[in-house]
Amino acid sequence: MSNVNAIEVLKSCEAFLEGHFLLSSGRHSSAYCQMAYLQQHPDKSAEVMSLVADQLKDMDIDVVVGPAMGGIVYAYELGKQLGKRAIFTERVDNVMSLKRFSIEPGEKCIIAEDVVTTGISSLETKRVIEEAGGICLGITCVVDRTKPEAPSPIPIIASAVKLDLPNYLPEECPICAEGKLPLVHLGSRKMKEKAVQSING
Repeated sequence: MSNVNAIEVLKSCEAFLEGHFLLSSGRHSSAYCQMAYLQQHPDKSAEVMSLVADQLKDMDIDVVVGPAMGGIVYAYELGKQLGKRAIFTERVDNVMSLKRFSIEPGEKCIIAEDVVTTGISSLETKRVIEEAGGICLGITCVVDRTKPEAPSPIPIIASAVKLDLPNYLPEECPICAEGKLPLVHLGSRKMKEKAVQSING
């Protein structure tokens, strides 16, 4: 499977949408990644994650760590394909923690994320790994949205899809200027259906 084919898989289950979207930052974008929709389809998740697993097959890895919630399914699938232990971190009193699992000192860990845009949020999981005595080798993800001018503070060692998705200040948005597509915020099912309708015409 290639990068292009992986994008088609994401589109087929509406995990990747194209249109006119209001991001949580307040900026506008022509594309939106909703990776939870890929998780509804175990066969498609496995197919996409095989691209990541292939890039890691020669690495010395002990544990795959997925931050809750978005990374849990992908950590499990990656662990399954690599034959490695898969665990997840979760928030306890709003602090990322290893509530249910343990990492042994010296164990080599990779972080499994759904989408990485800045990599900043993964720093919490890296801290948890290192506080337990583990070694954080880097991040893996389904979609890498990082930009060369703003690289992740933790190396991204594998991804299924690399996307360069521009976003705009509302007053500079070319999609608004064209006036053809409504601005959609995917905060509800109703709005999501509206987004799909606008994309499909």
